[in-house]
Amino acid sequence: MNLLFRLMLQLFRSRFRPRQGLMEVASLRMRVMPTDLDINLHLTNSRYLALMDLGRIELMLRSGLFNEVLRRRWLPVISIASIRFRRQINPFERFDLHTRVLGWDDKWFYMEQRFETAQGLAAIGIVKGLFRGPRGNVPTQELVALTGHAGEMEKSAILEALDDFEQQLKTSSQME
Repeated sequence: MNLLFRLMLQLFRSRFRPRQGLMEVASLRMRVMPTDLDINLHLTNSRYLALMDLGRIELMLRSGLFNEVLRRRWLPVISIASIRFRRQINPFERFDLHTRVLGWDDKWFYMEQRFETAQGLAAIGIVKGLFRGPRGNVPTQELVALTGHAGEMEKSAILEALDDFEQQLKTSSQME
């Protein structure tokens, strides 16, 4: 709810932005507002993850997936969201959020999301997610086909390591 106005503005502006391919970077330009600050007076850690949601919505809007996903009543589900902070983003500072697909397998999409300011990279996140519909998980190839993207995608060693990490977390939580 706290990002409702940003979302509404994004949905309006997306009508005037050109369509792009699934593998292209979707970018949003934003500014840190007073409601985004923590007690240290910089962009609060939790806000990064919320803004990353908007970045993924922008990617869906620009690639033509957004309306198709809504029409089919598919919902995005995130399994892993990991972020590395490099420098703070100060009040009223402009930043760009760049979102790109790193790859996919039969079930999961993997994305990179970068927060960049005039001073350079402020934070970088990696997200693993899928779409779930009324009949269960939606195969990634079904979504990819909706964008017109042709071709398969192989997972890199980094994405394999991310899957291994998630499996270790599941195993360790079952042991407790």
